[in-house]
This record gives sequence, structure tokens and C-alpha cells, in this order.
Amino acid sequence: MKRKFILCCISLVGAASICVSQESPSPSPSPSPSPFKTLRSATKEATIAKLEKSITDAFKNKQAKAFKDYLAPEFNAIDAEGVKDADAEIEDMQKTDLSNYSFADMKVALLSPKMAVATYKVTTQSTSSGRDMSGTYYAATVWNKRGGKWLAVLHTLVKAQ
Repeated sequence: MKRKFILCCISLVGAASICVSQESPSPSPSPSPSPFKTLRSATKEATIAKLEKSITDAFKNKQAKAFKDYLAPEFNAIDAEGVKDADAEIEDMQKTDLSNYSFADMKVALLSPKMAVATYKVTTQSTSSGRDMSGTYYAATVWNKRGGKWLAVLHTLVKAQ
């Protein structure tokens, strides 16, 4: 019995020393993006930035059909007035006069090949239902690519303090 115990201890120490002495695989360095992958990402980022401008132009010009074509069926917008669906956004469009806008600090995060988030600052000159709404706002839009077309799923806008 004593002999089995000693043999078991020696085996355990031997196995432990083998396990400890083995090199753990070093984490592979994250691959640097290939020029092609970087180009594709830059192209997608430029595409999303262009979409932000296009959808804002459609809103500014009160082009309801063109505006709605950029929206996913489950689209929601969140602002100081609450949560709105696409139809409520189009109603707001009809009451809003957006005379001028400019984007700044736009960043596009590609979450997957079919999902992107654009964040930016927008300065506007606008009125809504006769009230001056001009100012600087922080905005974010979540875009999802479906059937080869990017659609806005969520948009949020908050006035800067």
C-alpha cells in the first residue's frame, strides 16, 4: 500500500512537472489588416458617411419616399420627444424646415460585414412647428445591410448642452 502511494505521488509529480514545463501556446498576434481588408473597411465607412448625408438631404428636402427607402421596417428614432417609428419621423419631416446642416467628427464603427454604427456631431439651422430648433446635436445611427442595401435601424439625436 505504501509502495502504491509513493508510486502514485511520483507519477503525479512527474505529470505535473511535464505540464508545467510545456510552453503554453503564446497568443497569436492579431493579424494586421491586409491592404484589401483596410480598403474594404474604408469603402464601407465612406458608404455609411455618404448614406448619412443622403438620408439627411432627403429629410431636408421633404422627400418622404426617398427618406423611407433608407429605413428598415422596424426603424426607430429616439430624441427628446421620445421613441418614434418611421411614420412619426416622416410626420416630423413635414413640420420641419431644415435650411442648413453640417456634420463634424463622424466616426463609423463596423461591427460586422453587415452592421455599422455612425456617430457624429451635426450643426443645424432649422425650425419645427414654428419653433427654432437650430443648434448642435450629437447623433448616432445603426445601419444594417440587407439584400445588398444599407438600411437605418435606429437613429438617436440629442442636443448638445
